[in-house]
Amino acid sequence: MPVSPRLKGILLMVSAMVFFTMLDATAKHLVQTLPPVVAVFGRYTVALALSVLVILRRGSLNSMVTSHPALQVLRGLLLMMSTVLNFMAIMHLQLAQTAAIFFSIPLWVCAMSGPILGEHVGLRRWLAVTVGFCGVLVIMRPGTSSFHWAMLLSIAASFCGAIYNIATRKVGGRDRAETSLFYVGLVGALAATAPLPFVWKTPQGFEWLLLGWIGLAGTIGHFMLIQAHRIAPASALAPFMYTQIVWMILVGYAVFGDVPDLWTLVGAAIVVASGLFVFAMEARQGRTPASAQ
Repeated sequence: MPVSPRLKGILLMVSAMVFFTMLDATAKHLVQTLPPVVAVFGRYTVALALSVLVILRRGSLNSMVTSHPALQVLRGLLLMMSTVLNFMAIMHLQLAQTAAIFFSIPLWVCAMSGPILGEHVGLRRWLAVTVGFCGVLVIMRPGTSSFHWAMLLSIAASFCGAIYNIATRKVGGRDRAETSLFYVGLVGALAATAPLPFVWKTPQGFEWLLLGWIGLAGTIGHFMLIQAHRIAPASALAPFMYTQIVWMILVGYAVFGDVPDLWTLVGAAIVVASGLFVFAMEARQGRTPASAQ
């Protein structure tokens, strides 16, 4: 029985979330012994090498040329900063906590789409954004013993990810997917190289393989994400982005023995529900829903 393009896209989206979870879990292990910038350097250097291989294999060197160099550089810097902040946060937090806060990206995008993209947000979406950020506060619980300063890093990572998403909307439809992936890898690798002389610590043995793996997992995840959006509508794919919270909880428990508390689960549910409402409203208005990746 043939599989419909919509179902293929959904399976690719879920698979991409699995690879992003493996990326974060591996990074959480690495940053216990290596500076986060070293892990970020490995992530983007491998991604750059893989994107170049894809471009060379397709024989289209024109994919290295962009009509929006400034925006592509901005995208690369924003995603790299989001990755650095996320890797710093997962040094101290559970994977489920960072994932739940990171899922506020669509809420940030919705809130900023008015002043930056000139889109009309509307009262119902503003209410959803407000409720969603209340969910983030439930996860963080500022002023209590459960609050950890690293949660602010997750907030900053999601903010950078949201601006990256908006910049991607500006580029989308003008540059090829391979072009965008190439510049993300190039800018990320170059930007991560700058502080390396000041923080470098030589990886030992198996850590080299893990550095390569986070770059491979991230690149495979992004390729799956792109392919999913090529064959299925974004409105059908967006809800399945949230399957990552399930993988984060399972991997966090299996690998690190972490069990999220009730408030984290409640807050995550509020953020997810608000994000799904925003997705539904944007799909109804014919807009491309924001992705958390």
